[in-house]
Amino acid sequence: MKWRFDDMTTFLVVMETGSITSAASRLGLSKSVVSKRINDLEAALGTALFQRHAGRLAPTETGDSLAERVRPLIAELNDVAAHAAWGLHGLRGKLTITAPVTFSTLHLSPIIAEFAGLHPELDILLDYDDRIVDLVRGGFDVGLRVGELRDSSLIARKLCSDRRAICCSPDYVSKMGWPERPADLKRHDFIDYAHMPSSHLWQFRDSDGSVQTITPRSRIAANNGEAMRDLAVAGLGLAMLPMFILAEPLRRGDLIQVLPDATLPPLDLWVVYPPAKPVPPKVRAIVDHLAATLKHGPLWDRPDAGVTE
Repeated sequence: MKWRFDDMTTFLVVMETGSITSAASRLGLSKSVVSKRINDLEAALGTALFQRHAGRLAPTETGDSLAERVRPLIAELNDVAAHAAWGLHGLRGKLTITAPVTFSTLHLSPIIAEFAGLHPELDILLDYDDRIVDLVRGGFDVGLRVGELRDSSLIARKLCSDRRAICCSPDYVSKMGWPERPADLKRHDFIDYAHMPSSHLWQFRDSDGSVQTITPRSRIAANNGEAMRDLAVAGLGLAMLPMFILAEPLRRGDLIQVLPDATLPPLDLWVVYPPAKPVPPKVRAIVDHLAATLKHGPLWDRPDAGVTE
């Protein structure tokens, strides 16, 4: 008995979704068809790919190993077919993108909308999540990352760098006073980012290149930049945030910048995607579109940002 291509692709979907039911839903098949494909594949290979217990599936060591080896091969085969279709019909199929929540809701969605308009035959799935998602296991084509990149096998392309600033509400500074230098921050209340130690966030680079770290008195912490912004607007303390969050409230006067001459490490914006030869046309297209949109620097930090005719 020989294994069939549909059985192998179904096996990968079961591995990704973790159950026969979820795989059947994604594939638009009945559970019995999915189960039969897995059974047929195991019979053809002469080995168990899953352990079955009380209605649950868990991959065997052989199943894990097979998925790791087969996944890039099938992805490359799909890419070859996509290249052929791209030459005849333009971009088609599905493009899946994962990106951090705040940046995406404030700035990415209109960029993606423009890209979608250029490629009407391409289906796009956007997944906004502040967690660092495994692109391969999650089935994503590309991801956006803000800040330092972790070591990985992903291909990374830098899109732009964004300034950071320390801000607070006018009411807060009228009550607590202006800090004149970083050392003055020790007597102020801070709004911290819950996913990063304060010692990594509140760092200042001196003129001689040395780094000065401030240990703040954190009154409140949040795991989302927009929440930190809103807490600062409410007068609860100082917040250090990137300009993609601060640009608009600073223009409106809801927030004001303190220590404007302080040298703060910038935040880099990256697009990442799994290595593949050739690069899928849909991936190359969205990466090039993002790079072209941001090639002159952050849209939100330009002099005409927020200006309407």
